[in-house]
Amino acid sequence: MGRIFASLYDLMLRRAEHACLRAWRRDLLLDVGGEVLEIGAGTGLDLPHYRRDAITRLVLAEPDAAMRRRLARCVERENWSRAELADARAESLPFPDASFDVVVSTLVLCSVADPALVLSEVRRVLRATGRFLLIEHVAAAPGSRLRKWQARLDPIWRRCAGGCRLARETTRSIEQAGFSIAALASTELAGVPPFVRPAIRGSAMRS
Repeated sequence: MGRIFASLYDLMLRRAEHACLRAWRRDLLLDVGGEVLEIGAGTGLDLPHYRRDAITRLVLAEPDAAMRRRLARCVERENWSRAELADARAESLPFPDASFDVVVSTLVLCSVADPALVLSEVRRVLRATGRFLLIEHVAAAPGSRLRKWQARLDPIWRRCAGGCRLARETTRSIEQAGFSIAALASTELAGVPPFVRPAIRGSAMRS
């Protein structure tokens, strides 16, 4: 993504964090425990919401060097000395099968090159009873005016927002990857342009 995008990332999300994302992250991670992997950990915006007393292992995977430097500073600032930073793409996770109790993804699946491959990797590293927790912005309803605008704006947005895609049908991709939808709610992001607002948040299980 590059140094400039990494330096602007938290600023770009500031309004949305205050409006809803901070509360969503807190709710998502409230009861997370055991061995946990976060893919696309970015600058560490999820980190303050993990429960130290419940987590036995926390791996933060982030392939972008500029993002990972900021993530390392966040780990130090939050005094998460046990957290492991991994230079790892979500499409090729360097972990054995069934390594984790929980995999976390927040605003990641919109920007990966191959969502199906990422979800396959997530399912592979999860244990049989593992949970996949996520917050993602997604495509608007098919045929809607907003969906048409997403299609028009996607090429420009992708170049400006680190490869982010506006019209990913993420719920369908999760189901096709072999997950069952445990508690996945459709919602809207606040503090962002209308074409980024459609979102989902919650959890899926290995089926």
